[in-house]
Amino acid sequence: MGEIQHLLEQAAQLVAQSPCTFALTGAGVSTESGIPDYRSAGTGLWQQVDPMRISSASALHRDPAAFYRANLERWMSYRDVEPNPAHYALARLEELGYLAGLITQNVDSLHRRAGSRRVWEVHGHLRTCHCLRCAASYPMEEAARQFRGGINPPLCGRCGGVLRPDVVLFEDPMGRDYQGAVAAMGGCHLLLVVGSSLQVYPVAFLPELARQVIIINRDPTPWDDRAACVLRGNAGDILPRMVELLDRERGRASGGEV
Repeated sequence: MGEIQHLLEQAAQLVAQSPCTFALTGAGVSTESGIPDYRSAGTGLWQQVDPMRISSASALHRDPAAFYRANLERWMSYRDVEPNPAHYALARLEELGYLAGLITQNVDSLHRRAGSRRVWEVHGHLRTCHCLRCAASYPMEEAARQFRGGINPPLCGRCGGVLRPDVVLFEDPMGRDYQGAVAAMGGCHLLLVVGSSLQVYPVAFLPELARQVIIINRDPTPWDDRAACVLRGNAGDILPRMVELLDRERGRASGGEV
């Protein structure tokens, strides 16, 4: 307990002193909301099934019906989960002015639902889908409605083309949010890496753009040896305690000025 508290105080001090801090989050932020991660040994989704077979661009084009059977119900189940304390703590850091923005690999929209405002969803999201033929946009619920009504793959109401979720699939190029995140991080002094294994490129390159890095993750990452501070544990436990320390410090500073 003493060591964790010391590391928390060290991390909070780094955040308080940083003129420009961003957060980068991965699947580990949402596991506490009940969404499984992808790479944990023995439990990660990609430990159980080959992502190239079910969640790649070529899988969608090769057999869109099989693509939807493998993915849609899992994706739609994300709508039933709620943000956890880690999501709310990151939103609070932004509200307090400590966080300039949040970059997430997650497609579950939980950061937005928790109140984060400046968010780059570099792997896309599941709020909408679009037609592969005419690019018409629909709420993702339309694809789910068709699928559950026996229409598989879901089709565009305008031209009959296949609908695809607005997520970055394996083999897809990165989208505008990734380019925007890279541009925004040009002035990044401190990056909080939360719940990410930092194994998926090009997102795993982003810590290179920060002067300092704090790692908050249950498992080791390739960046641990270079990080200014490493906090091992659940983000939902660690981040609220960091916010509490920063709130307390801000209160002391405010009281001292009166």
